[in-house]
Amino acid sequence: MDIKELSLVNFRNYDRLDITFDQKINIFIGNNAQGKTSLLESIYFLAISKSHKTHKDKELIKFDQEFTKVSAKLLDDDDFKRLNLILSRSGKKALINNVEKTKMSDYIGAFNVVMFAPEDLNIVKGSPQVRRKFIDVEIGQISPIYISELNTYNKILRQRNELLKQMDYRTKQDTSFLDVLTEQLSDVAYKIIIRRIDFIKKLNHYANNLHRFISGHKEELIINYQCSIKYDDSHDLSRESIYKQYTDKYQSDLYKGTTSLGPHRDDLLFSVNNLDVSSFGSQGQQRTTALSTKLSLIDFIKDETGKFPIVLLDDVLSELDDLRQTQLLDCIKEKVQTFVTTTNISGIKSDLLDKSSIFYIENSNIFVK
Repeated sequence: MDIKELSLVNFRNYDRLDITFDQKINIFIGNNAQGKTSLLESIYFLAISKSHKTHKDKELIKFDQEFTKVSAKLLDDDDFKRLNLILSRSGKKALINNVEKTKMSDYIGAFNVVMFAPEDLNIVKGSPQVRRKFIDVEIGQISPIYISELNTYNKILRQRNELLKQMDYRTKQDTSFLDVLTEQLSDVAYKIIIRRIDFIKKLNHYANNLHRFISGHKEELIINYQCSIKYDDSHDLSRESIYKQYTDKYQSDLYKGTTSLGPHRDDLLFSVNNLDVSSFGSQGQQRTTALSTKLSLIDFIKDETGKFPIVLLDDVLSELDDLRQTQLLDCIKEKVQTFVTTTNISGIKSDLLDKSSIFYIENSNIFVK
C-alpha cells in the first residue's frame, strides 16, 4: 500500500497542498514550525480519523475556515483507491472511492499507519492513559469491531458511573438497574480484554525480536498486560467471572462513585532483563523500548492484514544516536513506504538518500531541490 497523491485543504497552516510521491522513502527537510509535522499528521488523520497531536478535532481546521479536507490516491496492489476525509464544525465525513461510509469504524482500516514521534517515549514513561490509547489505536486499525466494542463499553461505563454517583452508599439500595448495567459492562469488557490479551501476546513476539537486534542481543524485552480484572489464564476468563468481580466491588464503587475495575483501568508494563524500564531503565533503554514497540507494529500489521502499513517518522532521527538511526532505517529499508521529517540529513546514509525523494518545507510551502 503506497500513497501516490496527497491533497490538503485548510489543514492546520496549509491553505492548499497537492503533492505526488514516486519513491518508497520520502524525506521532508526544514526548520522547526515550518509544517513538517502537520504534513505527517494529515496522513495519520486520514488513516485513523484522529490526530496524534491533539484530541480536539477543530484544531486541525485552519484558522477562520469552516472545514478541512484530506484526500489521497493510494496504490493497493494493482488497484487505485481514493480516500477523502472531511472535517467540519458539524462532524466528519469519510469516503472510499467516492462512497460515503455511514460509520467511522467502516472507514478506519482502509490503510494502516505506524507513527513514531518523540512523544512516543511516553508509551514507556508516560501515564497509563497514554498506553491504553496506544493499545486501542493499534487494535482498532486492524479490527473495526474493536472500535465499536470500545465505544459501547465507554457508553455503558458513563451510565454506570452516573448511577453510582446518584445512589447513596450509606443506605440499603435497590441494585436492579446497577445489576443490568454491570451485566452489560461485563459482556463487552470480556470482548475487549480478550482482544487486548491476543494483541499483547503477538506484539511481544515481534517487539522482543527487534529489541534483541537493536540492543546487540544484550537485552530481552517483555511487555506485560496489567489487567485490573484478575484471571489466571485467558482460557479461565469469562463474562461470569468478570461480573462477579464487578459485583464484589459494589460497596467500594458506591462509596467512590465510580467503577474501579475494567479495561479503562488497565496498563502495560515494559520489562528489560526483568527490570521495569520506566522506573529503572536508562534513557537509552527507554528509547530503545519505545522504538522496538512501535516498529514491531510493521510486521504485526503485515501479518494481520496481509499488507505493510505506511510508516511516519516525525523528527525522531534527532532523538537517536547514529547506531539507533542506522538500525531504525535498516529495519524499514524499502519494504514499506516511509515518510521522514528532519531538520537535516547528516545522519542518513548516502545509499538511502540516493533511493529517496527529498522535499524541502518552508512556511508550509514544499519544493524539491
